[in-house]
Amino acid sequence: MGVLFPSYFNSLNALPPSREKIPRKPITTRKIMTRESNWILNPSDFAFLWEECRRCFYLKVVSKFPRPRTPMPGVFRQIDSQMREFYAGKQTNAAMPFLPAGTIDTSDSRVKSEPISLPGHDSTLTIRGVLDTLIRFDDTTFGVVDFKTLDPKREHTLLYSRQLHGYAVALERAAHGSLCLSPVTKLGLVVFEPFAFLARHDLSASLTGRLRWIEIARNDENFFTFLKEVLNTLELPEPPPSSLKCQWCRYRKTARTTGL
Repeated sequence: MGVLFPSYFNSLNALPPSREKIPRKPITTRKIMTRESNWILNPSDFAFLWEECRRCFYLKVVSKFPRPRTPMPGVFRQIDSQMREFYAGKQTNAAMPFLPAGTIDTSDSRVKSEPISLPGHDSTLTIRGVLDTLIRFDDTTFGVVDFKTLDPKREHTLLYSRQLHGYAVALERAAHGSLCLSPVTKLGLVVFEPFAFLARHDLSASLTGRLRWIEIARNDENFFTFLKEVLNTLELPEPPPSSLKCQWCRYRKTARTTGL
């Protein structure tokens, strides 16, 4: 090993400024929240994501940091697919007698609203998503329908109401070039409640049950009050506190504290 003389250390101190070490900014794991003038909202998030945790909703919309996707159980996905296939193109008087005369359209209808302004807010919001089923009534009005398997809890009907209202508003106040249909006069859920399993000698089998129509009254005043609450949250400078019942927030917190 060579010996370093004092003249060597003096030469280090004489390095030109361009070669001196520049202090680095501390690294932070916190994602910078970008402020936008128009928020893109998916009606499907108006139900359980918003209700379960405002923080997770904020992180998804503002910081583009969504929860990991949790796929729908295969059996429900299959039932939903079969229901949509059965109803495709049928007339309501034969397949959905609880609705006025019209044609059932189960193709994936993509909707996107124009930017919507609300009093007292500088930012706007755009509603964008894919609705389940569209009814084209013979009187030139329209309906928005969602299929459900098993009877939803009573308190969940309000959550689905927000979702269906979101699609209706996006259709009636469509962005340029997007699907524009007005007026939307019917909102509701077609619920399949299976209660019997049938098997045959040829090894074929089927689930049988009953259908129920849950109509949701159109109430734009309540819906726009809800949207104001959403904007109040999105315009916060930082994410709101997590919900005590949010398992995702508990998981993230535990991962940080344990270092896992």
